[in-house]
Amino acid sequence: MPECRLLLVDDHAMIREGLCALLADVPELSVAGEAEDGQQAVAMCRALQPDLVLMDLNMPLLDGVSALTLIARRWPAILIIALTSTVSEHNAALALEAGAVGYVLKRSRREDLLQAIAQVRAGRIYIDAGLDAAQVMALRGAGHTASGVGLTGRERQVLKLVAEGARNRDVAEILCIGLKTVETHRLNLMKKLDAHNAADMTQWAYRLGLLGEDQ
Repeated sequence: MPECRLLLVDDHAMIREGLCALLADVPELSVAGEAEDGQQAVAMCRALQPDLVLMDLNMPLLDGVSALTLIARRWPAILIIALTSTVSEHNAALALEAGAVGYVLKRSRREDLLQAIAQVRAGRIYIDAGLDAAQVMALRGAGHTASGVGLTGRERQVLKLVAEGARNRDVAEILCIGLKTVETHRLNLMKKLDAHNAADMTQWAYRLGLLGEDQ
């Protein structure tokens, strides 16, 4: 197979160093760059155009799911494997719907990671053996992920404005609706998304594609 240029994305330097060491003797793989958060990952994808991204999901500034959503939408040719310690079929389904083509647990063996890379390069989806693959695909197919949260058009408008930093009064003026109506929409959004603050709502806005790459 032709050479595959990798971007390693993890907020822990030791994890990135470990991955570099694990992959150093694989002739068809080369590490093109490293990023320590989701925002940096998006910027480096723009600059480096890697073939494949190994991405952690729990990171500061912009979480992995939000970052891979942006990357998959902007550069669909870039393959993305979620590399995480989170053992969750729901999270795996969310990552796949957002644009990942693989989900690998950090506890897995080197051989498993290499197999994942080989499979996604061959055009197949890889789900770690530590997860129930059938359940992951069922959750993804049933819409119990980012696109399946059931937001109304107005709720999506409110979510986007909140994520952009608008206060409730600003949202009311922009959408020409009452302040109490905005407050009701915001409460409904927090319940539907299990969001506890504006930062959580911003992450969901990225996942749902409501915010552009430069926002």
